[in-house]
Amino acid sequence: MLKIGVLGAGHLGKIHLKCIKQTDRYELVGFYDADAENARKVEKDLSVKSFDTIDELIDQVDVVDIVTPTLSHFDCASKALKKFRHVFIEKPVVTTPEEARLLIDLAEEAGVKVQVGHVERFNPAFIAASPYIENPMFIETHRLAQFNPRGTDVPVILDLMIHDLDIVLSIVKANIRKVSASGVAVVSDTPDIANARIEFDNGCVANLTASRISMKNMRKSRFFQRDAYIAVDFLDKKTEIIRMRGVDPATADPLAMILDLGPGKLPKQILFDQPEVKPLNAIQTELESFADAINNNTSPPVTINDGYAALDLAYRIIGKMNSAANLI
Repeated sequence: MLKIGVLGAGHLGKIHLKCIKQTDRYELVGFYDADAENARKVEKDLSVKSFDTIDELIDQVDVVDIVTPTLSHFDCASKALKKFRHVFIEKPVVTTPEEARLLIDLAEEAGVKVQVGHVERFNPAFIAASPYIENPMFIETHRLAQFNPRGTDVPVILDLMIHDLDIVLSIVKANIRKVSASGVAVVSDTPDIANARIEFDNGCVANLTASRISMKNMRKSRFFQRDAYIAVDFLDKKTEIIRMRGVDPATADPLAMILDLGPGKLPKQILFDQPEVKPLNAIQTELESFADAINNNTSPPVTINDGYAALDLAYRIIGKMNSAANLI
């Protein structure tokens, strides 16, 4: 069984600790948190050993789970990789694309596995929809959140939109041709609401909107492709599939919804489907998938290169927003 230690015991770190305790993939050795008072409380509440230093914990484990603030990701991951430890690291992988490239080099030199915590890949609604998504040509996403001071030290692109950037990049297997973006800082010093348009070489266009000043929470994506429309509600864990297929009017079900495309064209039947969305704990599932990748010597579901790609695109979007702001 893999021995694992968690760096960071804040809100998300405590969730990781609880998930690890509930799985048989790992032996939870302990955790480190920079806040000594919080560390004592978590140690007592969760009955998990608190370590005094990061290095002490790293020395005792096979896997390091990094759930610290993003600004410390690079230092924590570097220490772990230099000691040849496997690393699970929350999104965004690090602060800048340059840091991500350095981590990629360290991971390759160490010959260990690294997985990035883009948890929406493990959302049960997205898992249910994935078999139906084939070469979408238009993607629209809305990720809206009510205001929360936590996370406002970074642009909404890195705080929220990066989830959808990773999903889009995991689906569209083509190079990016053009990026356009705009954003507005409403209540904080960095953009709180933003829109990005990404055009790919294969003709696909993705239109993404993210806001952290919404009156309600929303995490929805829609994928449009030939003869199909797939809607994924990441928040309410629902998936809807609308498909069309050619049909002979003479043999079609009289109660079926038939779309008449005009003279000389074969009518199409509209089919509605709601695939079963199996309940699961997405964070626990992603952590277990990392253990499986280590034990089976396979590639993690979300690699460090995936984390770099999402972060690099996020910075391209931020650059476009900054350029637009300078023109005003």
